[in-house]
Amino acid sequence: MTAEGRQQVRAGDPLPGAGLDAERMPGHWLLARLGKRVLRPGGVELSRWMLDALRVEPADQVVELAPGLGATARLALSRGPAGYVGVDRDSAAIATLARLPRPAATQVRWHTGDAASTGLPGASASVVYGEAMLTMQPEPAKRRIVAEAHRLLGPAGRYGIHELCLVPGDLDPVLAEEIRAALSEAIHVGARPLTVPQWRDLLTGAGFTVTAETTTPMHLLEPRRLIADEGLAGALGIISRMMRDAPSRRRALRMRGVFRRYRAHLAAVGLVAVRA
Repeated sequence: MTAEGRQQVRAGDPLPGAGLDAERMPGHWLLARLGKRVLRPGGVELSRWMLDALRVEPADQVVELAPGLGATARLALSRGPAGYVGVDRDSAAIATLARLPRPAATQVRWHTGDAASTGLPGASASVVYGEAMLTMQPEPAKRRIVAEAHRLLGPAGRYGIHELCLVPGDLDPVLAEEIRAALSEAIHVGARPLTVPQWRDLLTGAGFTVTAETTTPMHLLEPRRLIADEGLAGALGIISRMMRDAPSRRRALRMRGVFRRYRAHLAAVGLVAVRA
């Protein structure tokens, strides 16, 4: 990943949860405060795979749901679509995202709204995608967000997701609930990952046909993934901040401990589907 691609947020930009202490804030905000800019479970590699499978091209009208710190927004905008709308309910995130570079050929708009009810016109997009946000939603909200993606897309529109998943597909439900509870306790956000067949069923149940699928290990806080996603300098910066901030270090190590404890049953999944 290039240095330009890694620098999603400038020094001094406000971050979500900046006023919370390290023991209380959601895990992804804590990692952002430590300098982690790629917060997706499969890293930048799976984000690139998703955009490739979505075939984002200059003729496309793209909607991204919950762009967060803008890591994938930069990748999508670098492909020069005709239009791009980023939808996030966090006004601080929108203010930061609005400062991202804009390709001359792309009409870029940042919209404050909810992923389940964006307020955007129906059939106004040819590509919709979202990453690492459905995992955090209860089942009814998952269905509402996927239904909203379906509404936003025109015929043959493409929808992509990049989420945390449980493996194997027939994982014991009791163990699955144990993992969800441990994740939720560690990251201070309700984590409700599904198995790959369950993610697939979520999309097909909303009227999509899945056309591409892949999984990759969930190594979000492992050294090799940190370097791949953030670059050597970025990874060293994160480690340096952790060493100077004991509460944040304890939280980050606790999260990594849960990821490692259940690593045989945690993965990242990418799915791309087409609207009928």
